[in-house]
Amino acid sequence: MGARFATSGGRQGWLRTLLTAVGVALGVAVLLLAAAVPEIISGNDARSEARSGAFNTASGKAQPSEYSVLGKDANNRWNGYQLYGRLLQADGSSPATPPGLDHIPAPGEMAVSPALKKVLDSPEGKELRERLDAKVVGTIGDEGLLGPYELAFYKGADDLSVPGGAVRVDKFGSPLDEDPMDPVLVLLVVVACAVLVMPVAIFIATAVRFGGEQRDARLAALRLVGADIASARRMAAGETLVGALVGLLLGGWFFLLGRAFIGRFEIFRISIFPEDVTPGFYLGLLIVVGVPVTAVAVTIFALRGVAIEPLGLVRKSEQRKRRLWWRLLPPVAGAALLIPLAGGLETGGTVNEVQVSSGVVLLLSGIVLLLPWLVERIVGRLRGGPVAWQLATRRLQLGSGNATRAISGITVAVAGAIALQMLFSVAENSQSSESQASRYKSHVDIYGPHTTLADTEALTADLRRSQGVKNAHGYLQSWVEAKGIEDGVGITVGSCATLRAVARIDECRDGDSFLVRTPKSVSEEQGGATPPPKRGTPLMLDKAPDDGGRSNYTWQVPGSARTVMGIELPNGGSLDGLMVTPSVLAEKRLDSPSFQGTVAMERNAKALEALRTTVFHTDPSYSLWENADQETADQIGAIKNAVLAASMAVLLLIGASMAVSMLEQLRERKRQLSVLVAFGTKRSTLGASVLWQTTVTVVLGIGMAVFFGLGLGWVLLRMLGDARADWLVFLPSAAAGAGVIALVTLISLPFLWRMMRPDGLRTE
Repeated sequence: MGARFATSGGRQGWLRTLLTAVGVALGVAVLLLAAAVPEIISGNDARSEARSGAFNTASGKAQPSEYSVLGKDANNRWNGYQLYGRLLQADGSSPATPPGLDHIPAPGEMAVSPALKKVLDSPEGKELRERLDAKVVGTIGDEGLLGPYELAFYKGADDLSVPGGAVRVDKFGSPLDEDPMDPVLVLLVVVACAVLVMPVAIFIATAVRFGGEQRDARLAALRLVGADIASARRMAAGETLVGALVGLLLGGWFFLLGRAFIGRFEIFRISIFPEDVTPGFYLGLLIVVGVPVTAVAVTIFALRGVAIEPLGLVRKSEQRKRRLWWRLLPPVAGAALLIPLAGGLETGGTVNEVQVSSGVVLLLSGIVLLLPWLVERIVGRLRGGPVAWQLATRRLQLGSGNATRAISGITVAVAGAIALQMLFSVAENSQSSESQASRYKSHVDIYGPHTTLADTEALTADLRRSQGVKNAHGYLQSWVEAKGIEDGVGITVGSCATLRAVARIDECRDGDSFLVRTPKSVSEEQGGATPPPKRGTPLMLDKAPDDGGRSNYTWQVPGSARTVMGIELPNGGSLDGLMVTPSVLAEKRLDSPSFQGTVAMERNAKALEALRTTVFHTDPSYSLWENADQETADQIGAIKNAVLAASMAVLLLIGASMAVSMLEQLRERKRQLSVLVAFGTKRSTLGASVLWQTTVTVVLGIGMAVFFGLGLGWVLLRMLGDARADWLVFLPSAAAGAGVIALVTLISLPFLWRMMRPDGLRTE
């Protein structure tokens, strides 16, 4: 019978069901998208593994054959975008090919992704065309890309070799050996998931209560004709279940519609193939079963304080004031879960995902529970004022439940966003040094494996001539084992001119060697310095000298080595260990000596791209870091972009859900509004009363969101052992939340004017 009320109650019945369905559908669509995230990550990993192989040293041990391929890393960046690049060289006539290619490009040719082809054909791609310097002969298929807007290329080569850093394989698709994610990043992901999904559950719980007052009136009429209380509640559950099921189907359609178009958009440099956006079976099943069950549970729970009698509703009499004590239990429990974790990540610990997510959800649930109590206490003391103000406050005094439910979701989202912004600000600040930023506008670290002294000096000279470069240092370095020194010793090989650029050396000639001490400014910043090795310390080199096998691999620090002080480099660090001129130690005795360089330059995007081109022409496998830990910074940036994209989706959901909720509230008040207009109340006064009603709840809600958001952020920062916090970080999030609410209120005004008509007094 309840289901029949939802589908055969005339226009009012269908409108009520449709409002509930739309509200549930918006939440279901976001939940399905969240359920697809693990599959998106899994699909991304599968695509990465499918095109790996020639670049995973653990698997690159194939012998030359007709099927083998030499490959070398050529990853790069352009205008902030990551470029996936590989150099390929076929050994035989039938070489293995990575996904998306049907043949290996010849030397001087390359295959590119569709997005990269558009860039190369555009005026903005001039610098990139000069850098890659190859003819485009093909396009990489979708199976070889992580997303439709990924910038990727495969370039043919004819000078690759295993000693030169290339890897030989006879197939692609080897699993990647990935390092575990930084605990700080895990914390960011866990908190972001809890913060973004929680408002969605609130939206669904709010949507299933649309039309509650009219439904309760019908149930009272049914009690008059003989239905008992249990039957009335079952009818209410059946009516809600229909709206929830329709919303479930509609939400699935919304999800499929968005999935079909998701490949056409790039949000915060994130692009996804539609086929990868598929909810996992168990998470999808949980949504399909959980949403209707939750809808019924919320309906039954909402009726707990309503006595449905044959002659009316007891709810319409004086209501009992909301109690405070039980509303404090969840946030206190959440704080009790999070506070003991203080300092846990400072010492390199791991993140307990269940404890952190449970604590965050419980703490943020305090907003949902405390906001109705706070609104009731505040508005209960408001008296007097203009007519519009009195109408607004009186409406809130009679029943503030609908008003607080409408904004509870956005307050939770704002509080979570504030906490995340505090975390992101500290995580990003930890990747840069204020001291080095004050001395240099920008610096870039360069690392290149498998180099020679001649190539090192040539690249350093090219770097100094590059556009916008103020200063550049480059040197050949290798790490070797040393007796009595656990972490080994760094050996720097270079000419006197090179060594003078990184250490305070007066007299120098070929044949000299130096023991380098860390400058005081660097050691204070790093919390200590590593002492240089002592004279005569045995070092275990990787190759024996060419003397017919008369000596072994050991080599001693020369007794004539002089102690000198290192020079602080643009990146805030310095060299230490042992420095030698070329005649003291042959570079060929070192295993894979690498190029280490640092460049001080103006913060100029064009100059940075020119620098990347200079390094790429030397060796595409060389890496550039714009700070001390580019990998972690990139991960933080990727997570931040993903959270921003998800936050945008949640804000859109919030706005749509609030619009539906506002329309439902106005529809229920249609008769009251018509009566007020009939008595001579100005429409402008009624419009102002709606704005005042929203403003009161918004101010209280945003204030509570700021309080809880800063509190949650402070607790999470305590986990990192970092007391530095930007206490004004709440301003953008609070402004965005208030802006969404104001926009929805303005959108609802045309519906308000339509409901102030005399025909609203008619009844059936």
